[in-house]
Formats: sequence, structure tokens, C-alpha cells
Amino acid sequence: MTSTTPQNAPFGSILTDVMAITWYRKGQWETSELKAVGPIEMHPAAHVLHYGSECFEGFKAYKWADGSVHLFRMDRHIERLRQSARSLLLPEPDANQVAEMVRAVVDRSRSAVPDAPGALYLRPLLFGTMPNIGAATTPTDEACLVVLASPVWDYFSGGGRPLSVYLEEHATRCASHLGMVKTGGNYAAALGPTLAARRDKNADQVLFCPGGEVQEAGAANFLAIKEGHILTRGLDSTFLHGVTRDSLLRMAPELGYRVEERNFTVDELIEWVKTGEAALSGTAAVLSGVGTLLRGDKRYQVGDGEIGANTKRLRTALTSIQHGTAPDRHGWLTRV
Repeated sequence: MTSTTPQNAPFGSILTDVMAITWYRKGQWETSELKAVGPIEMHPAAHVLHYGSECFEGFKAYKWADGSVHLFRMDRHIERLRQSARSLLLPEPDANQVAEMVRAVVDRSRSAVPDAPGALYLRPLLFGTMPNIGAATTPTDEACLVVLASPVWDYFSGGGRPLSVYLEEHATRCASHLGMVKTGGNYAAALGPTLAARRDKNADQVLFCPGGEVQEAGAANFLAIKEGHILTRGLDSTFLHGVTRDSLLRMAPELGYRVEERNFTVDELIEWVKTGEAALSGTAAVLSGVGTLLRGDKRYQVGDGEIGANTKRLRTALTSIQHGTAPDRHGWLTRV
């Protein structure tokens, strides 16, 4: 694998040559190893295949102008993986072991880390392997943890264009008590409504607003933005506690923004975007501006229909830290 991966490759479709892997057996995690990326042998009765005992993380390593490589908020992502494991009653991985696995994969994949604005996307994956098809009400006592890496560029096709987002006011993205867990079942649940919105509404993404309250998109958090003001839903169990969201909200006061975290309605959002901005935030998407909201058969232009100046400013402030062109005042970066 080299750094000449074409920039138009779909996000996450190309992997580096190496992965880290370890197994949980007999009550403990085994020593991890690096091996070539390839199939993992698994029993057809494995718990994950029947009962969805699986969670994952996603974060990035960035190459700086001096050639050094830095992970962004690895500790926070590892802790979220451990929280997801606890919520799903999976064997909880040791934070230090996960960090060592990530560092080992990045170190062996240095030549694959793209230059800015690209990055190396890290994907730790934890899943239950206990072979028992009768264990619907029993947690798995065996598991596997894998760390993959993928050179990436833009998450949404089209890069910097403003997105079109459909407001889904009936369906929920996932079970309300598991929204904060990063598990594949939540993304599978959002796939049907998202594909239907793309087909029927020509939308890029769906913003789930069950009961008329703004929540999150299928693969990203949601921010409403104005000059000096950011509005986003307050943290609860119904949606993912995004690390990018947290980073932006922690930076915002330093840039002169008042942060407001509370529940708000679709009606309030429609009023907001007459003069304000809207954006999707996430590790993969970073901060992607919304140009159009779709509600039923109606279209609502967000601001002037382009990516807003405040959205651009916030995105630049964050990516500048990630790429080493602005100081890391929060201690978010780990050099590998």
C-alpha cells in the first residue's frame, strides 16, 4: 500500500495491508498480533451473527507537513468503544491494549497516510464469537477485537457542495436506549429510510426527528449555526455522543460562539434556517454544510443555499488543529 491511492475512491473502500487482532477467551484478552488483512475464521453459530453483539469506533490519523503522523482524540474514542462494550454486555477491552493495537497499525501503515486534506481512518471493531445459537438472552463469553485502517478523503460524494437533507419525523434511527452506542444495528436501521429519501426526495442524508424533535442524521450529529450561536440537541441516550461534535462545542466559545444544548423542534429549525446555517458533524464527515431541508413535499433553503461562512470557519478551526497548522491547546493529538 502506498500514498498514491486515488482521491476519488469511496470512503473506507480501500484498506491498508495490515490489521491488529486479539481474542477474548477463558476470561481474558490474549496478546494482540499484527497480520495481513484478510478473512477471519468464525463459527457460523457465532453470537454476533445471530444476536448482533458488535460495536466499533472510527477516528483518524493525520500526516503533518513535516511528515509526522498524529492521532486525533484516540483516548476519547477508545473510551467510547469501552462504553459501547459495556452497554452491549461484550467483554470490555483494555484501553492500553487497544491504544497499542492502533499505534502498531498506524506505524506499519505510515506510507498509506494521505497528505492533507486526507487522513488515515482507524476502525477498531469488537464482536462476540461464542458459538451458541440459543444464547439470545445470554452475553457472549468469547470475542474478537480487530483494528483496520483505511486512507480516506471526502465522506460525502461531491466534497464541498452543500447537502440536501430530508427531515424524517416518524421513524427513529434506532432504539432510544441504544442511540449513544456505536453499533452496526443502529446504522442498519437507518439505511432503509436513508435510501428511500435518496430515491424519492433526491436527498443526501436523513435527519431523524421523531415526534417532530430534531435528533441526528443516519451517520452524523446535527448543528444549527448562526453568527455567535450554535444550537444542538442536548446529550441523552437516543443519539451518538459524537467526538467531533464535542470538539466543535469545546472550541466554539474560544471563537466567540455561544453554545446552546437543548431539545428543539423541526418548526424551530425551519425558522432558524431562514437566516442561519445547518451542518452535519462526525469523524468521517468533519463538518458538512447543509443547503436544503426537505419536509414532506416542501423544500426549505438554508440561508443562501450554500455552505455558510460560520460552518466553514468552524470546520477550518478544527481541521487546522488536526493537520498541525494551529496549536493543540486541548491535548487532543497523539503522535505516533
